[in-house]
Amino acid sequence: MNILFSINAKFIDLTKTCIRSIIRFDKNIDFYILHHDLNQEHMDDLRNSFLGCTFHFIDFPTSSRYPLEIYYRLFASDLLPDTLDRILYLDVDIVVIQSLKELYNMDFEDNLYIACSHVNERMTHLNAKRLGLNEDVPYINTGVLLMNLEALRKQLNKQDILNYVNTYKKKLVLFDQDVLTALYGDKTKLVDYRKYNLSERMMNFYNLRNPRSKIDLDWVKQNSVIIHYCGRMKPWNGKYIGCLDCFYKELEE
Repeated sequence: MNILFSINAKFIDLTKTCIRSIIRFDKNIDFYILHHDLNQEHMDDLRNSFLGCTFHFIDFPTSSRYPLEIYYRLFASDLLPDTLDRILYLDVDIVVIQSLKELYNMDFEDNLYIACSHVNERMTHLNAKRLGLNEDVPYINTGVLLMNLEALRKQLNKQDILNYVNTYKKKLVLFDQDVLTALYGDKTKLVDYRKYNLSERMMNFYNLRNPRSKIDLDWVKQNSVIIHYCGRMKPWNGKYIGCLDCFYKELEE
């Protein structure tokens, strides 16, 4: 299994927590770390902390033509070894609570990505208008992103990305998420966010929209795989409101 993180040095501790959560359920993992400021001490720290895992560190090739921020997910297929056919990108503010195998081995069905959406129908339409899209294109949350590397190497076009950015740069809010949605949202297979990209906010939204079939902590423990602490509330900052912080606290204990 190939797992991708894109970090800088200040996220080493969060990355270690995310890795600890993953290896409870899955072994023989190759972790690929895209970075621009990790030194040898950081790399040795990760390797020594997880002796049963394999780490590959890939430095960002920065330039004025391709600013650093657009590399995070958009150009991963260019930076990773050609021998890889798929990889699962995860934000490091994530805790994994069940095996990732089902998600990792999903059929792409000719899509470039497998991901979740965190927006409702109204926001999908608003984002489509902002980004110049057809209204049925889903807005993708890129915090959990299974990448079809073989297909991306053939279909992802750097110039298309740069052209789009130049046209819509004043309307972009979440840079790579906006661009990925605009160019490849219609080539992304959607999966259930409750299972593969659940946040406290999305849990609350779901329960408001579905009062007769609410999900609770017991449901999450039985059915969810990935807990994503996206947004401003972080359990490591001590100001978390909700119930999903229990999974992070369990790891820290």
